Amino acid sequence: MKICGLQKTTLLDYPGHVAATVFLGGCNFRCPFCHNKELLGNDAEALFSLEELLGFFKKRASILEGVCITGGEPTLFPEELEDLIRRLRSYGYLIKLDTNGFRPEVLRHLCEEQLLDYVAMDIKSCPERYPVVAGVPSLSTEGIMESVSFLMGGAVPYEFRTTVVRELHTADDFAKIGAWLKGCSAYFLQNYVESENVLQPGFTSCNKQELLSFMDILKPYIHRVELRGVDY
Repeated sequence: MKICGLQKTTLLDYPGHVAATVFLGGCNFRCPFCHNKELLGNDAEALFSLEELLGFFKKRASILEGVCITGGEPTLFPEELEDLIRRLRSYGYLIKLDTNGFRPEVLRHLCEEQLLDYVAMDIKSCPERYPVVAGVPSLSTEGIMESVSFLMGGAVPYEFRTTVVRELHTADDFAKIGAWLKGCSAYFLQNYVESENVLQPGFTSCNKQELLSFMDILKPYIHRVELRGVDY
């Protein structure tokens, strides 16, 4: 497990809490619109040792409330991830985990051990579009669907979220996502931020009306659907 980044203070990554965000290297997806491409491969550069990271959080325990652990994909390193979380919790921190949901057994274990306070799971698209949007042609969605079902069972507070990319998402996709996630507690649409520093440059963001139309498609299925990072 490589600790590749640390955002020392955030009011956005863990809603309702003053937190810091830890970025772990390595991911099993290759989403073409990913902004964290430097974290994806085995050559991701570790910027902190575990002891350096824990030293920071020990000193900041009276200031920060929570830690958001993101990536990359944190669940690729289950034993090291669990050790990190246990040590952070010993300082009194709330823990939010960001995940793509590919490893439901890791998610389930962490919840059974009562190590997570909040989970944000990325929904790349409707199940049949996952191989394209996640950038893995041979991808099986079985684990992802299991993670969705597990979270909807209420073991831990959670949200689902999708980064919306004009070239990759359609109204039909969101109708299928709505049917899939029907009854979930919260679903957020995040507009893609145009950048050349992604795996496959050239994608564009949606305008507000397009995003609102996707919300209208989802609302019959999901009580709480919101745009994140967009005024409306």
